[in-house]
Amino acid sequence: MVRQMMDHEKVNILLVDDQPAKLLAYEVILKELGENLVVAASGREALEYLLKNEVAVILVDVCMPELDGFELAAMIRDHPRFQKTAMIFISAIQVSDLDRLRGYEMGAVDYVPVPVIPEVLRAKIRVFAELYRKTRQLEQFNAELEDRVRARTGELEESNARLLESEQRRSLALAAGSMGSWDWDWINGDWMWDEGQFRIFGVDSRSFVVNPENVQALLHPDDFDELRKTMAQFNKGTRSYEAEFRIIRPDGEIRWCVGTAAATVDKTGRVIRVSGVTVDITERKRAEERQNLLTREVDHRAKNALALAQSIVRLTQGESVKAYIQAVEGRISALARVHTILSLSSWQGAEIAKLVDEEIAPYAMGDQIAFSGSNIQLQPATAQTLALALHELFTNSAKYGALSTLSGRLTIKWEVQGDILELSWEERNGPTVERPVSRGFGTRSVIASIESQLGGQARFDWRSEGLICQLSVPLMQGGAARQPNNRQNSPVAGNGHASVSAGA
Repeated sequence: MVRQMMDHEKVNILLVDDQPAKLLAYEVILKELGENLVVAASGREALEYLLKNEVAVILVDVCMPELDGFELAAMIRDHPRFQKTAMIFISAIQVSDLDRLRGYEMGAVDYVPVPVIPEVLRAKIRVFAELYRKTRQLEQFNAELEDRVRARTGELEESNARLLESEQRRSLALAAGSMGSWDWDWINGDWMWDEGQFRIFGVDSRSFVVNPENVQALLHPDDFDELRKTMAQFNKGTRSYEAEFRIIRPDGEIRWCVGTAAATVDKTGRVIRVSGVTVDITERKRAEERQNLLTREVDHRAKNALALAQSIVRLTQGESVKAYIQAVEGRISALARVHTILSLSSWQGAEIAKLVDEEIAPYAMGDQIAFSGSNIQLQPATAQTLALALHELFTNSAKYGALSTLSGRLTIKWEVQGDILELSWEERNGPTVERPVSRGFGTRSVIASIESQLGGQARFDWRSEGLICQLSVPLMQGGAARQPNNRQNSPVAGNGHASVSAGA
């Protein structure tokens, strides 16, 4: 019952930022977690709340007036009650390695860059909130167990008292669902396990004989020697211990446990019995492992996104500062749009029709644009590169091609031929096209993206009636996975979004 109540108890998540719009955005993103979201518009407000309340996670902006994120973190860590509170920094600027090191020294557990990816932020907060709940639960269990062990050291003189307290431990283990207790008669070597102990070790209480040999067979060999040495310390005056260890169930499953034990001595100080409690902490260990994996994955994706952004800034050209800024913003926006699509699938992939639809939105006028093709799921790297190539084609068309006039028409088609994605871009009814003397930056960007990064091919046919571009992208290197249904003949409505119908 205690565990069920703790599992459903809301925890406090403190959001600290001096900008109300950002606080509102974080509340919207984190609302579905079902936790208690608390906002603070300054570091001072955050400290005032912390002094009066328990907080599971603190989400704090690095750059704030008066008291910035680093200073707030240092003040929080100085308080004994919050030395282990999880703090996540949000930074809208690129932080240096020294800043990151400083943040981690101040107690930060992670960084979240801006723009914030809602799914990633929710995943981080969810993991730390759950870890907080599990930690509080384990602390409560440990406190209860320590109280029981202390109570038993002077009271279990008679057999009836031992049976009564054993029943109490058994009831607690059954209620918790992941606990077990045991007794070991130090004099004659007899063991006693309750039902919770049998359940943790995955053995049948009706057939399993509890003796040193059988118990040793269930302990992980890498942990057995340490446990044996710890138990031997009872003969040297030690009266209690706590240790983490692994067990190997008969079916081969490895589980993590934490064991607490205490010795009962007679009037001469001789150990006569050792009693203990075992808690299965496998889920906590798995949660920690998932958090570590998530942290590494977020770091990997952030580095990839930063590399793409750096390439865009480094390679973009412009006739003026304004033109340069517009070009960079356009390419960054294209990258952001494909990141949004990828985040909705937890970065499993992006459907090509959604990719095209997102790129069309800023340029669609009436029925100027139509697209159709197979339902293809692109891998993240392929989707990002193809999105930037399509952005260049749309930008050039809007400036010089079919999309620069209301009479112009654009048709986009794609299909899979063998292991190659073939995408056709055809413009017509626009201004008369003249073959360029040299390749412009947009053309070179498309060729570089498709050929250098994806190992494909980009072909341009500068017809007078309109440009035709053919993109060939290999799929054998993990570029995409084809789905069974097709998308056919999709004219774009005035709002820039396609209405797609399924074909046979």
